[in-house]
Amino acid sequence: MIYTVTLNPALDKTAVIPHFAADRVNRIRDLRTDPGGKGINVSRVLESLGMKSTAFALLGGSTGRTLEALLKGVRFDCEFIFGDFETRTNLKIRDPEEYTNTDINEPGSGITEDKVRELMQKLTDRVRPGDSAVISGSIPAGISKDTYRSMILELHDAGAEVFLDADGEALARGILAHPDFIKPNREELEHLCGRNLPADRDVLGAALNLNKSGIPNVIVSLGGDGALFLLKGEVYRAGGVSVPVRSTVGAGDSMAAAAVFSTSLHRKNEDLVRLCIAASAASVECEGTEPADMERIKELLPKVQVRRLE
Repeated sequence: MIYTVTLNPALDKTAVIPHFAADRVNRIRDLRTDPGGKGINVSRVLESLGMKSTAFALLGGSTGRTLEALLKGVRFDCEFIFGDFETRTNLKIRDPEEYTNTDINEPGSGITEDKVRELMQKLTDRVRPGDSAVISGSIPAGISKDTYRSMILELHDAGAEVFLDADGEALARGILAHPDFIKPNREELEHLCGRNLPADRDVLGAALNLNKSGIPNVIVSLGGDGALFLLKGEVYRAGGVSVPVRSTVGAGDSMAAAAVFSTSLHRKNEDLVRLCIAASAASVECEGTEPADMERIKELLPKVQVRRLE
């Protein structure tokens, strides 16, 4: 079984504003609302891929109830822990004329350590050896930055393979527990290393250092340029697939979902790479955080160019 964990979910509002600009009145042409949060997004993509998962998340207030209602009818299980706080709302601004995507995200607040502990207890009670857990997204304000590190250690003790998709201090501390997979983008990896990584060789060097520190699988997203994959000693470089971009929100989550999907089915590394790139490309064609459907992902698979590096 695959479990996803979202401590800081959100109600995502995507506004389409042609010629969006600061310091002036901007008028919304279209507006959509989606359930948000990286772990929830991963479960939604896994559903599109035909894989079952259970999404664990912390919800609160009227926004949390709205998010819960939006997830009615999904084919994956949801385990929501409700608390005395208000789930955050994030605003995504897409400018179709200037080809920009701007995220305005609330930090999330009011969530308490006891609610995090309650979620973790329910999760570890369910996890069995051989299961996979995807921990992703930001840690709410006021919660220890060591939370992901502690979670990874507990999940490893329960026999689960752990995928970590975080940034900043949460990633830096989380990798100390040696998750099985991490998926930073170039900017997140640069922040983690404390230096610029302008070329592929620089990115590869940083990924190899993480591998030597005890993380067997490192995927570095390079946006439209594809991604670099270090998978248990094998290195692959995949180029991006050119598609019309509607929203970049969820592209990384689609890549994470494709990785855990492929790993759960024990697929070959090259197949994992192709699916990650195709799923990510298909997702940017969709509005908001709407996941791409499997048929479109299959159409893009033959377009993925993969090289194995020595």
